[in-house]
Amino acid sequence: MRPYEVMVIFDAGLEDDAVRGLVDRYTKQLSAAGAKSVKADNWGKRRLAYPVKHRNEGYYVVIEANGEPAALKDLDRQLGLADDVLRHKVVRLPDRAAGRSRPAASSESTPAVAASTNGA
Repeated sequence: MRPYEVMVIFDAGLEDDAVRGLVDRYTKQLSAAGAKSVKADNWGKRRLAYPVKHRNEGYYVVIEANGEPAALKDLDRQLGLADDVLRHKVVRLPDRAAGRSRPAASSESTPAVAASTNGA
């Protein structure tokens, strides 16, 4: 399982209930594909930096999930086909940012760093 973050900008012309329904649909799709700890954070309507598809506002939603790449690839495809989505981006988070740490490397595999002195 890998940590992912999905930023979705929905059309601001949608009602709040419609946006919630779409977010529920996409989070259920992720859960059905085997993703764990799926969370959605609604940021609400915000002004876009530049017009996208002749729109100046969008409804921002961030979805966080731990899942397999195939599950997120399918979600990426679904978001790309959706007419109500202005923009979306799927990002794999680094392990440290997601609260996970990598196992410590053994001291045998890393060379020792010599302490430098400036002659004092």
